[in-house]
Amino acid sequence: MIYGYARVSTQDQNLDTQIEQLTKFGVDEVVKEKISGVSKQKQQLDELLSKITTGDTLVVTRMDRLGRNTVQLLQLVEQLRERNIHFVILNLGIDTRTPTGKFFLTVMAAFSELDREMIKEKQRSGIKLAKQKGKYRGRVKKYTDKHPGMNHAIELRNTTDKTVKEICAITKVSQAAFYRKLKEMEEKEGI
Repeated sequence: MIYGYARVSTQDQNLDTQIEQLTKFGVDEVVKEKISGVSKQKQQLDELLSKITTGDTLVVTRMDRLGRNTVQLLQLVEQLRERNIHFVILNLGIDTRTPTGKFFLTVMAAFSELDREMIKEKQRSGIKLAKQKGKYRGRVKKYTDKHPGMNHAIELRNTTDKTVKEICAITKVSQAAFYRKLKEMEEKEGI
């Protein structure tokens, strides 16, 4: 099955051009949506992605129809690839049903990965420099000794037979933070 996805950002914009291009391509069904590209939840797209299956094809007129964020877009493309769902971008001539289309998407993914790695490297360099200047403090701890939820969680651990999961549900403390605190307390008692 070949699905087309057409999206515009506002209610007063028109989908006709996209629908015409998708129909001309030969899609079996067009899913239409009027929502901003920066919106994280696109109900029609999410429903389409949940029903599309192995061997199907998703067609869009332009890459930005799926969203504005390149990283999220490439993650979506990777999810489609893992599910053996083909992907076509009409204005770029990319069609993952062909070796050339797969190649172009791979190159795009590689550039995206390079960009992410360069950002991480800049961040690490900035942190290193800030530490050398004595200005880097790290992330502020949410659960300090004065945090009432953590204190209540410890009290429940000592006075009841509730599980960690139950205690965390009651106190709204994350399980990971609670386990860290318990380990920290055990290390202090062991000294």
